[in-house]
Amino acid sequence: MNLQTPFDTILQSIHSLSTQKRNIMEVCGTHTVSISRSGLRSQLPSNLRLLSGPGCPVCVTPVSVVDAAISLSQQPNVVVFTFGDMLRVPGTQSTLQREMSRGAKVKIVYSPLESIIYAKTHPKQQIVFIGVGFETTLPILAATIQRAKFENLLNFSMLVAGKLVPPAMAALMEDPNVQIDGFICPGHVSTIIGAQSYEFLVKQYSIPCVITGFLPTDIAEGILLLLKQLSSNRSQVEIQYTRAVSWSGNISALQLMDEVFEPVDSEWRGIGLIPRSGVQFKEEYIGYDAIRRFQISLERNAEMPKGCSCGDVMKGILLPFECPIFGNLCTPTHPVGPCMVSSEGACAAYYHYETVDRS
Repeated sequence: MNLQTPFDTILQSIHSLSTQKRNIMEVCGTHTVSISRSGLRSQLPSNLRLLSGPGCPVCVTPVSVVDAAISLSQQPNVVVFTFGDMLRVPGTQSTLQREMSRGAKVKIVYSPLESIIYAKTHPKQQIVFIGVGFETTLPILAATIQRAKFENLLNFSMLVAGKLVPPAMAALMEDPNVQIDGFICPGHVSTIIGAQSYEFLVKQYSIPCVITGFLPTDIAEGILLLLKQLSSNRSQVEIQYTRAVSWSGNISALQLMDEVFEPVDSEWRGIGLIPRSGVQFKEEYIGYDAIRRFQISLERNAEMPKGCSCGDVMKGILLPFECPIFGNLCTPTHPVGPCMVSSEGACAAYYHYETVDRS
């Protein structure tokens, strides 16, 4: 099948193949939003449960990184640059947005390269970019650091909190509390890392994986491909999103990442420490590491605010509305946990688009 296949035909096939309870996890916030906004979940068989995984980089950024960003913004002569979706992520005591209202020096940008321009024109100020994101963002972060080195910008540094998705998927498979029968692999990330990056999941865990696009038809077809694998006891990596994803990925982007970063064990908020799931600077670029420049201590802390179940939501153990504070104490206007902050967070998607009982 392809995009020309009628949506109803795909749904009929899904219903025909869905003969037992299955848990399918989408590991991408954009997929989560598309599923909720389109009403796809309500059109699927009742025994087919779609789970939202840790596909929101803002949601899994540790409290320590948020606290460090807030602390930097309060230092004399330091200007913090960040993507806008980090502003309202709760730290231990505050948020970047709240500190901005108190006079902290925080600037929102669409590209980290904007911070390079600012650093060149403000040589007496220390510029720090908060580098949060998955493999989709890491190449541009790497390019920014290379540009800073080429320009010999001594007043620029980066607080890197980048994450790698496949190790997190492996960590989910190792968790005895998590029950996943198949993965809808992230589309954007997969354009960079390629389908080959999930092959180890098939070999080690016999888990079916399908990379899909973001249209409801894409996702439905991906679900159907997973059900076909499950019904025939197969496990392989398939690419539904062939118009954008290849087996080997974007070689140039991967080389760029490899030139600047190396894997490191990393804390995922609400999930814990995952081996080789984050990145740090290679020795050649260590001079641009804000952690070293400002002697920042990032303490391990995977805890959520009291009552918040974001960790279990991102593991697929709970659906967002099964969290006791969802929709009452925790809303997009007054978020308690990070899953309600980001537009790609599962709780925000459910709140805006899903029909649930919030009483």
